[in-house]
Amino acid sequence: MGHRIFTTAFSSVYPHYVTKVERKGRTVAELHEVIEWLTGFDDAALAEHLATGTTFEQFFAAADLNPHAELITGSICGVKITEIEDPLMKRIRFLDKLVDELAQGRPMDKVLRG
Repeated sequence: MGHRIFTTAFSSVYPHYVTKVERKGRTVAELHEVIEWLTGFDDAALAEHLATGTTFEQFFAAADLNPHAELITGSICGVKITEIEDPLMKRIRFLDKLVDELAQGRPMDKVLRG
């Protein structure tokens, strides 16, 4: 049985990402840049996913994951990303980690593993 987040609509979590980065002085454009880097979704594709209620499972199934995503390390919610075995949960945590780094003010080239 999968985690509840797998069947949660991406559009229901997205506003929390926006709030998190804007509260720390970052922009929606920067958030979209991070999402595009990880998933390959441009603004139009992202808007489509948000409008249609795509679940996280569907969102990442359609994504063209960046080959450098494996460079994302560290912990999220007290769990080391490298220790997450479920591939979908790992992708979700990659996104969470990138959003956290953006909100923490890390330079964009570092966030995007430049």
